[in-house]
Amino acid sequence: MFSDARFRAMGSDVHLVVHGSQALVDLAVTRLAALEAAWSRFRPDSEISRLNAGAGRWLEVSAPTALLLQRAVEGWRLTGGAYDPLLLHALQAAGYDRSFEALDPALPAVPPARWWNRPLPPEIEVNGSAARIPAGAGFDPGGIGKGLAADLVTADLMAAGAVGVCVSVGGDVRVRGTAPGGTPWTIAVEHPLAAAPVTLVGLWDGALATSSVLRRVWQAGGRPRHHIIEPDTGVPARTTADLASVIAGDGWLAEVLTKPVLLRPADRRFDNVPSGCAALAVVADGTVAAT
Repeated sequence: MFSDARFRAMGSDVHLVVHGSQALVDLAVTRLAALEAAWSRFRPDSEISRLNAGAGRWLEVSAPTALLLQRAVEGWRLTGGAYDPLLLHALQAAGYDRSFEALDPALPAVPPARWWNRPLPPEIEVNGSAARIPAGAGFDPGGIGKGLAADLVTADLMAAGAVGVCVSVGGDVRVRGTAPGGTPWTIAVEHPLAAAPVTLVGLWDGALATSSVLRRVWQAGGRPRHHIIEPDTGVPARTTADLASVIAGDGWLAEVLTKPVLLRPADRRFDNVPSGCAALAVVADGTVAAT
């Protein structure tokens, strides 16, 4: 049997399809709620909020949070810094200082970020169950948190007896096993400017992440803002593409690899896409480029 559920978690729409019982859906809902409670930067009692409030000090963290921090540093290295996990203060300065549902779509002008000299690579340290970020820094779990959450939930469900799983968290999709009909899972990459999808992707085991400057947008001081921050300037980026999608083995990896596709010049946008992964970009006029 296949069980299907749609709900909200991590500030995003979640769609879950499980080749298995309803009990597995309940397991996924519980697991996502626990990860959100640990990782949300909008909950003052979350592990990430405590880590940010105690920047510069060692704090106890759970195993999933330690893994999130380790993957964030790995993502920075793999993307040559295009993905930067320590951009929280820049996001807040741009106006994204509360959950997107609570964000006023037309904010007053905000002052420039009080920028700081970020350690390169980011000095996020993890030692067993203890972690710390540099003093003055702010960690934003953002997209990598959604991708890793999809990975962890998928692994949990397969270990609990699912024959196949598709977990979509805010555009980050992780699949394993068999889809209905005994086929691979088919994932549509939606075109930001057209009704028809850019492409359909079939996967037995892997992830597809999509990031776009046309989603999570608002106005601040009469100027359009979005959540993709340029690491070198600390302000919403002037991207070379409107949308980037990446296929990789894991959701967290696919998510971080979307950042250089959006930020790099057109002739270099796919330079950080490693062997075994694939990527596409949709530019402002609707043209599609792909690896």
